[in-house]
Amino acid sequence: MDSLLRWGIENSVPTDGQQVPPAQPRKDLDPAIIDHILGKPDAVLMKEALEVAVDETRDEDERLQALDDFEMLVEQIDNANDLLKLKMWEPLQSLLTSSSSSDEIRRQVLWIVGTAVQNNPSAQNAYLDLTPLTTLLSFLSPSVSSAKTRSKAVYALSGLLKHNRAAVRQMEDAGGWEVLKGALEDSDISVRRKTAFLLNSLLLPTTVVQTPAPIPSATSGANHSSSTALTLHPTAQQPSSGPEVSNPIHPNSHASMLSNPSSFSTSELTQAALEQRGILSALVGSLVSPIPYGPDGESEGDPELEEKVVNVLHTYVLSCHGQLSPDQKKSLARFIEEQSTKAGDDGKLAEAWGLAKDDLVALRQAL
Repeated sequence: MDSLLRWGIENSVPTDGQQVPPAQPRKDLDPAIIDHILGKPDAVLMKEALEVAVDETRDEDERLQALDDFEMLVEQIDNANDLLKLKMWEPLQSLLTSSSSSDEIRRQVLWIVGTAVQNNPSAQNAYLDLTPLTTLLSFLSPSVSSAKTRSKAVYALSGLLKHNRAAVRQMEDAGGWEVLKGALEDSDISVRRKTAFLLNSLLLPTTVVQTPAPIPSATSGANHSSSTALTLHPTAQQPSSGPEVSNPIHPNSHASMLSNPSSFSTSELTQAALEQRGILSALVGSLVSPIPYGPDGESEGDPELEEKVVNVLHTYVLSCHGQLSPDQKKSLARFIEEQSTKAGDDGKLAEAWGLAKDDLVALRQAL
């Protein structure tokens, strides 16, 4: 009780009205102890992990673990954006291009790239400044023996290309469309699936809808906010009931999408590539005459790939109003009829392909 009373007296306001001087920060605390209690900042952890990863004198398992830790850190969008501030994109890219990097090291870096740039226009643009497409595409070459590495290359490409018109525009000069066409015939079925899914993602028409939030009532406060949504498929223009509201664009990862709405539209470029680079024929061919896959080409047909390819063609024909050749229409119509007979009816087939029955019927009618 005496000690409590003494503490109260020592920490009470003086009777003469003078303010108690502010407490001075303690200088005897060991930063290492603080880090142990609170944990190191993510930026420090990223620096330490990257230092280990690029150190070729280290054991490879240690370097791989450091890259794995790094990948988990950049799952957070703020950390992914810090890659530019901390000048980390260059050493990561060097690990991809270095002849001394093992296949496992490159694969881990591809994973980091894909995680950092996905759904993050700011990180996409920062990485795109290094003109990395040729390097990423090179990992999809048949000469790359590891199917896991080729699969991770598609993952990294997907993160960089999705909703990024500038990146998709560079695909032409980098020969990227021919590479993706070849990936539809990869010996590993997971690479084919991911490639078809990527093509559909790039082909889907997109719009950004930004609307001010409803004006709050007097009882709900006076703060105003706006919502931003990325919508797949065209959205009808909403009638305006008043003067146009211009919302401020604040610096953030998605500011470029609002300041330049066309910067995320990839549908038009992708449709042109599908038509001009023979990718449509490859897609239809993967359905009607599937190429065997597996280490020895011992497997044929894959329901998951079939679903993804059908979705690409559905998007192309119905959402993008694209035109198939008469031969392509005939082959695809015959294929759908055969699959519907096997499934039992159009409803069951549509369910297997992840479509509504009406969507499948509309596709058949368009053929």
